[in-house]
Amino acid sequence: MEDVTDIGFRRLCKRFGAAMVYTEFVAAEALVRNVKDTVRKLTVSDDERPVGIQIYGRTVEAVVEAARIVESEAHPDVIDLNFGCPVKKVAGKGAGAGMLRQIPLMLQMTEAVANAVSTPVTVKTRLGWDASNYVFGSTLSEEYTPVGGWQGRDLAEWLQDCGAKALTIHGRTRAQMYTGEADWRLIGEVKRNPRVHIPIIGNGDITSLDEACDAAARYGVDAVMIGRATFGQPWIFSREATESLTVGEKIDVLLELLHINMERIGDEYKAILHTRRHLAASPVFKGIPDFRPMRIRMLRATTEKELTEVLAEIKQMLSK
Repeated sequence: MEDVTDIGFRRLCKRFGAAMVYTEFVAAEALVRNVKDTVRKLTVSDDERPVGIQIYGRTVEAVVEAARIVESEAHPDVIDLNFGCPVKKVAGKGAGAGMLRQIPLMLQMTEAVANAVSTPVTVKTRLGWDASNYVFGSTLSEEYTPVGGWQGRDLAEWLQDCGAKALTIHGRTRAQMYTGEADWRLIGEVKRNPRVHIPIIGNGDITSLDEACDAAARYGVDAVMIGRATFGQPWIFSREATESLTVGEKIDVLLELLHINMERIGDEYKAILHTRRHLAASPVFKGIPDFRPMRIRMLRATTEKELTEVLAEIKQMLSK
């Protein structure tokens, strides 16, 4: 969710009914070095709470130090340890989902952070590094074999023992990235493990509020996290808004996001780049006949005035 779940977007999601929001993930090493763009991600507001700040890193020392900074500077409702990011520049260096190849280090890091701060510490991760190295689901059939050395316990139990107060599981391995289908069956097995008492949050392939409710009911998870499907549609958390807002009104919400980014970032072009991710992904513009030339103009706009005018033209075109 890098460059997506900034404070402006989070506040819109909250307005439309999100029960909890999370920041972009924060690099521990960069935060410890006081890198300006990383420190900026710690900005949260009271009207978006409860809010979680998500951090990741390669060493226990850096992540513990970062957690202390996060707690003292931002006072989030939870500190979330990201052991799930699959992108090469993160996982390839041993952070994010790279921790799935270093389970003892993951557990050591979780316990150290939980002991270092008073803020509840939560964890987000994936099913495993690849299909041969699952870390959850020891109660399933032999097709799911947890990483060796677990003595009949899956990773959820160990993380719970290390002090994690909740666990979010994305239903794919790191090797899958975002391909194939998320395996919610395995997430459900973790939730049904009688030795796991912390909340289990399911994640993966949820594209609507109805799908979230169905997954919660079917697999018994305590909550459902929606990630990529929020891009360009913060109203996804409201069934009423999703169904009743007109296309023009939804475009107005995206315009509001642009203006929020303009005010927050202060640099016109950077604010447009920040908003462009949402414009490119928004389902609002899908299915509009002969829309390609207008889409190109929208995504190539370099000033607030130009982009506002293009969006106004789109609204006018759709109202005819």
